Amino acid sequence: MARKDPYRQFRFRVEIDGISQAGFSECTFADTTTDPVEYREGTDPTVFRKLSGLTKYGNITLKWGITDSMDLHNWRQQVIDTGAEGARRNMSIILIDEAGADKARWNIVQAWPSKYDPPDFSGKGNEVAIETLEIVHEGFKRVS
Repeated sequence: MARKDPYRQFRFRVEIDGISQAGFSECTFADTTTDPVEYREGTDPTVFRKLSGLTKYGNITLKWGITDSMDLHNWRQQVIDTGAEGARRNMSIILIDEAGADKARWNIVQAWPSKYDPPDFSGKGNEVAIETLEIVHEGFKRVS
């Protein structure tokens, strides 16, 4: 039997409709949960049934070293200026193997940036200036 090692987490690509941004240093992909709803029938006073309730999707956080590109900042500014309705976009997060081939893909629908955090600056350090964007969405699905 051939051994199958798990994929590493450090090679990934993010695609956002209409935005070309390279070099994300971090992508935090939040979880999905479905709330349980307890229901008790009047004929059975001692047992609760567990029904499925609303499904919730956590936010996605992207971090990258600041460059001349204003695309992601402009997307956030669009939400500030005119609201999320015209700013919604679909996006994908793709896991890449060590040979550079796409191995897993999650498609995210109706995403828009809810928070932008510009970099902090310090004359004492030599770290890369990091921008952060928090993205809300209406669901994701792993398609490969």
